[in-house]
This record gives sequence, structure tokens and C-alpha cells, in this order.
Amino acid sequence: MAPRYLDERTYDTGDIIFAEGDPGSEMFIVSEGKVVITKQVAGREVFLAAQGRGDFFGEMALLDPSPRHGTCVALVPTRLVAIKSGELLMKLRRDPTFALEMLQQMSRRISYLEEQIAKLMEHELESRQELARILGKSEYHRDSPG
Repeated sequence: MAPRYLDERTYDTGDIIFAEGDPGSEMFIVSEGKVVITKQVAGREVFLAAQGRGDFFGEMALLDPSPRHGTCVALVPTRLVAIKSGELLMKLRRDPTFALEMLQQMSRRISYLEEQIAKLMEHELESRQELARILGKSEYHRDSPG
């Protein structure tokens, strides 16, 4: 059972925990089960992350008042602990190692995102080079005599 300052919630498979664009005022820790987080990009749903027992998500809502950046759905029956901003401070005071765990996980996420950005930049560069090659050939053929 969660301490009384924490809010434990249960979700069935397919339940939406929050939707992209929703206001957010809490983060979640997965007690049991698994969730997936997705984002709409160019009209398509893109996978961002899967979180299981012991993982946390939604912490950006406690640090930034922007709407939710993605949609979170329970993949299996799931139990979560919801933590609001003030409750997070209490949890950090009671369990300082949680702060370190949060920083470590956030650091891993940043590293992963940096890798993804590098891959996107590489793909963009390759696409531009291919386009330049194609355009260069078509101009050559267009300008050459019959």
C-alpha cells in the first residue's frame, strides 16, 4: 500500500492514463504492469517509450506547465502511483535516493534522445545528398544536346 500522501490508481489494458495536449499536474510511478507513451507526428502515432515496474513518467508536468507532450496507455492491467508537485517534494525528503534515481533515468533518456537526433540528422544529410545527386543528374540531362 502506498503512503497516504501518494495516490494509487488502477488501469485496465487499453485505458488512457493521459492524452497528448491534456493539462498535467502529476507524475506517475509504475507499481505493477506496463504503459506505452506515444506522440502524434505528421498525423501518425509514434512510439516514444514503454515503462514498466519501477519506472516513472510524466515528470515534465511537475517541472513545466505545458500540456502533456504525449499519450500514455496501459498495455496490461496496471497499477500506478500518482505524485503531485508538493507530494514529490515530500517523497524526495523521505527518500533522497529517489532524486538520484530520477536524475539517472532522466540522464539515460537524454542520451537516448541525443542518439535519436544524431540518427535523424544523418538521415536528413543523406536525403539532401541524394536529392542533390538526383537534381544534378536531371540538370545535366536537360542541358545536354539531344
